[in-house]
Amino acid sequence: MPHRPGSQSEDRCLAEVFAHRLIHNPALEAVTVHPARGTLAIARMSKDGNQALEEMVVQAVEPLRQPDSLCLVARGEGDCSQCDLGPEARALPGITITHGAEGTTIARETCPTAPKFWHWSRLPLPRLIPRQVEVPDDDHHLDEWKLQLVLAGVCGALGLTGGFLLEGPWRLAAFAGAYLAGSWFAAEEVWELLRKRALDVHFLMLAVAAGCASIGAWPEGATLLFLFSFSGAMEHYALGRTQREIRSLFKAAPKTAVVIDASGGEREIPVEQLRPGQRLLVRPDAQFPVDGEIAKGQSAADESNLTGEAAPVEKTIGDGVFAGTLNLWGAVEVTVTRPASESALEKIIRLIRESQRLKAPSQRFTDRFGSGYTVGALGLTIVMFFVWWLAFGLPPFESTATAKSAFYRAMTLLVVASPCALVLSIPSAILAAIAWGARHGVLFRGGAAVEKLAEVDVVALDKTGTLTTGELQISSVESFPAGREAEVLQLACSIEALSNHPLARAITRHGKREGVTLVPIEGVESLAGKGLRANSNGHALLLGKRAWVFEDGAPVPPSAASVGMSEVWIRTEGLSGRLALRDEVRTEARATLERLHDAGIRSLVLTGDRQEAADEMQRLLPVDEVRAELTPEQKVAAIQELSAAGKKPAMIGDGVNDAPSLAAAHVAVAMGARGSDAALEQAEVVLMHDRIENFWSAYQLSLRAKAVIRQNLVISLGTVVVLVTASLIGPIPLTLGVIGHEGSTVIVVLNSLRLLFGKTVGQQTK
Repeated sequence: MPHRPGSQSEDRCLAEVFAHRLIHNPALEAVTVHPARGTLAIARMSKDGNQALEEMVVQAVEPLRQPDSLCLVARGEGDCSQCDLGPEARALPGITITHGAEGTTIARETCPTAPKFWHWSRLPLPRLIPRQVEVPDDDHHLDEWKLQLVLAGVCGALGLTGGFLLEGPWRLAAFAGAYLAGSWFAAEEVWELLRKRALDVHFLMLAVAAGCASIGAWPEGATLLFLFSFSGAMEHYALGRTQREIRSLFKAAPKTAVVIDASGGEREIPVEQLRPGQRLLVRPDAQFPVDGEIAKGQSAADESNLTGEAAPVEKTIGDGVFAGTLNLWGAVEVTVTRPASESALEKIIRLIRESQRLKAPSQRFTDRFGSGYTVGALGLTIVMFFVWWLAFGLPPFESTATAKSAFYRAMTLLVVASPCALVLSIPSAILAAIAWGARHGVLFRGGAAVEKLAEVDVVALDKTGTLTTGELQISSVESFPAGREAEVLQLACSIEALSNHPLARAITRHGKREGVTLVPIEGVESLAGKGLRANSNGHALLLGKRAWVFEDGAPVPPSAASVGMSEVWIRTEGLSGRLALRDEVRTEARATLERLHDAGIRSLVLTGDRQEAADEMQRLLPVDEVRAELTPEQKVAAIQELSAAGKKPAMIGDGVNDAPSLAAAHVAVAMGARGSDAALEQAEVVLMHDRIENFWSAYQLSLRAKAVIRQNLVISLGTVVVLVTASLIGPIPLTLGVIGHEGSTVIVVLNSLRLLFGKTVGQQTK
């Protein structure tokens, strides 16, 4: 799609925007944009990061991410070569533009060798740019543990062979092979860290192995490397397992969709080009490409990748469907309600990627602790070597029949003091918990949320969209005179089909499900705050509030007590009627609140709805307290009141008006499918597909994760304390130190993996 003549300006062309930034920012060398991957990459001559420069580059894209943007690159629909008023035509001085597999690159003209010295950093492209969800094909990283396990096996086999062979060159060759296989991956890690002038436990292990070899303790060194490489393989297996759990959510997301045009023809287009209002054909065994609403046909959807619920969900006209879920058996036509970039699946993907970068407080502590501890362990080992040698008179390097050398004892101390298990104890549990949650309908935005949710003692909930579905349903249709209810519904659906009001959508959706045939409506006029006026078969037709419909003095029919939260009246020649609507309570809300009550957690509903509707909800659900007719400021005040009283409240909501109170809560929880962007931005926990029962699953998972973390810390710290104390008091065999240290690492990783195999709420209640 070319630009319109005369419409291009700096806020319309991404290449020109960056060209100006390059000209005015000497520190910036080039920018590469890859909309399909959702990334920006910037090049600098300096290694040091420049946060202000990165923020400037991201902000430069802001004007181009709007739906009416004319820039093909920003919209992910082409490149500058397809634009008839592209930057090449403008001949921007000193700027080059190239297109390739890595995206569109805008760079300043420079010598051919200069790009070799550029330092690139990758940033996320602003998330509202419509793009196709792509997941890099990095499965080989997920399977790295297999090669590590093979090398660990080779190390163990050669070590055993060397230990049972007679003295000679073959024994030395076997141990050399064992050392090479066992240290291969650790040496790669050490080299990368040394280039960054950093040390970690991998360096300690290699140092100890080299020390063992230097004093002839080949079997001990081989045992150390075998157990270290084996525990490393287990660690990568655990990480790979959690990554697979998460990647399975979106790896097979559809790339194209079949669009039905106005003439009834079909054409296939990329998912990122879909726009609200378009009609799609989704065949059986195909995924729904975007979020939408069933417009024709019936089927069932497998939504387990979003909710963790294995049971198929029936879908009929008016029901919502979600991107990435599977259409099971019926061909259906779907009206697009949101572009791919704003789908529930895309939101979840963005939040998952963010959650993997956010660490728990205890995890951040161990990250800071690890490097300093490594240096401290090395320092203590050196000091104790001289103490054992000079103060206690032990031989420095050669062990005797009566005493181990100072160097041998120092190597033993270095082994048992290494914090391998401690460093892995928290992140392994956090990642496993996040992965389990993502597969079962709960998304934790980082490790902090996993830890904090277990501390909650009060749960505050919004009403509409949280405890209720947020979708109005017709609960009854009355006609006056009686017996003409079908006609009342037909007239209401016919006139409301021309309105976008939430009540109109509920009525028309009900009409579609009931198979109502619409009648011709003419001269529709909307009166703000009152209703709709039109003509049908030559008679005036009014629909709206009761006071307005009967304001001309016509007799008001006797009506029963209100049975819903809203009502719509309709009147025409010789007929009037009422449609009562209710926001249905979520099916699992009662069971969830009962579980929270049994666990000693108080429930509090904070709603802006009128008091009568809140009282009706409290009659239906076992909530401890309800506060109605609250403004967003009053909701925040309620949360702050709880916090001031020493409570740790969780707030569950979905709307823009809930965002302030979510920010004020100890833990913010958002409904994921219908949740507003404002609510999702504040949320630390997201309940996918709006399943309120998943909050109980999230709470239980948080308790389990904290228990596993405590167990891991006891195992790792306890092992270090016991073995270090033993090595300082008296000599312990190096082999025993190796087995104790590396054994605790394996136990910690396996203990964390237990979190991947927990049960869902549904499984627990069977």
